[in-house]
Amino acid sequence: MVNRLASFRITPNQITVAALALSMVVGGSIALAPEERWRLLLLPVFLFVRMALNALDGMMARELSMESPAGAFLNELGDVLSDAALYLPLALVPGFSAPLIVAIVVLAGVSELAGIVAVQIGASRRYDGPMGKSDRAFVFGALGLAMGLGLEAGPWTTGVLGLVTAALVLTIVKRARSGLREAAG
Repeated sequence: MVNRLASFRITPNQITVAALALSMVVGGSIALAPEERWRLLLLPVFLFVRMALNALDGMMARELSMESPAGAFLNELGDVLSDAALYLPLALVPGFSAPLIVAIVVLAGVSELAGIVAVQIGASRRYDGPMGKSDRAFVFGALGLAMGLGLEAGPWTTGVLGLVTAALVLTIVKRARSGLREAAG
């Protein structure tokens, strides 16, 4: 598939931009009518597609020697912006705690920043911790599926979001400690 895409002159950067654009469309759809619960069903479907696109752009870049500084920027920024585009609209959905959604989006960005800063201090890009990108996608996909199928929000929703928030704080600490330990190494 990687070679086939390349034969059509599709680049990893185009795939990354497409994933970001689709994230904005899905998030925008939820934001436009947050009371329409069926729109939450877009989350699990699209998050699966997004993960596939993220894997595909990385494979193309590595296997076909298409890595570039611009691609590195696009990849990292695209992930953080895609998360924000997909998850911030949930703050408008009845039953979701807006302050916790905003905190999760901010902490998710900080966790990715912590992973990237490790490179700046001489360590490898850090992906450690209990709440990485795929973990967030799993949790929000499951929430979207459950609520999209009619499960009512309640204290359980706030509890899940609280656990995600705590796991993000642990992820930031773990990435920082691991990066520092590796750099001191």
